[in-house]
Amino acid sequence: MGFFSKIFDALKKTKDGLVQKLRTLFARDKIGEDFYEDLEDILISSDISVATADEIVENLRDRMIAEKAKDKDYVIEELKKELKLCLDQADDFVLETPAVIMVIGVNGVGKTTSIGKMARYFTDNKKTVTIAAADTFRAAAADQLEVWAERAKVRIVKSSEGSDPSAVVFDALSSVKAKGTDVLIIDTAGRLHTKSNLMEELKKMSRVVAREFPSAHFYKFIALDATTGQNALSQVEVFDDAVGIDGIILTKLDGTAKGGFVLSLCNELQVPVAFVGTGEKLDDIERFDKDAFIDGILGD
Repeated sequence: MGFFSKIFDALKKTKDGLVQKLRTLFARDKIGEDFYEDLEDILISSDISVATADEIVENLRDRMIAEKAKDKDYVIEELKKELKLCLDQADDFVLETPAVIMVIGVNGVGKTTSIGKMARYFTDNKKTVTIAAADTFRAAAADQLEVWAERAKVRIVKSSEGSDPSAVVFDALSSVKAKGTDVLIIDTAGRLHTKSNLMEELKKMSRVVAREFPSAHFYKFIALDATTGQNALSQVEVFDDAVGIDGIILTKLDGTAKGGFVLSLCNELQVPVAFVGTGEKLDDIERFDKDAFIDGILGD
């Protein structure tokens, strides 16, 4: 099954809620001032932030009034263009190798699962992969990650529970440099952004990567649970301030009707969505596709 079908399935709850509300709106309101006010309310109800929803509707209203547009299908197509412009505020993510990807985020968002899926994705695309188990805080975290590494058929570098995470990163970097590995994926302990000592730990690991492997392309990905909706924006802001965020791994998109918050992420923070989890299986992860996303929430 291709990405287009998977994204349609993953966005089903978001689409069902949004499209039904739009149908009701078109049936009830003529395309006038009240229509645009109600449209903004509908976008906000799909977890698009107030600021982004206001921008979308203001731009659409101005153009449609100038064109004296009254056709429903035309307005929908122009709405799609406005949504795409929001996504375009963030550049498309492009991976260059050798690559080091450090995966960060709060507890329970699906980092470990996403790392296993990414490892499989890269090996399917003819890349060699090593995983570093730098979550030495959570009991059995390395053992859980090892299971995913075995499923994805990739190497793992780990140490004993309670070890210094930066030491694990150092060992993994030494290994991948020696073997010429394409991609190193670093797991990190889940942490709340309010824990300053844990945020300092992320900075330390980042310094180790920059010092020990300066020729690598170093990416910091934040894993976000899509079910949290636009509340995830604050997570991205704090982690971005601490270490800089290069991309987002969006998990559990198939379990929420709040998929609209992706538009706010790209529009307001200019951080690209790199990968999307579309289910529970090992191969249920795909590169983010802007056009497929828009069609997934507003397509036929």
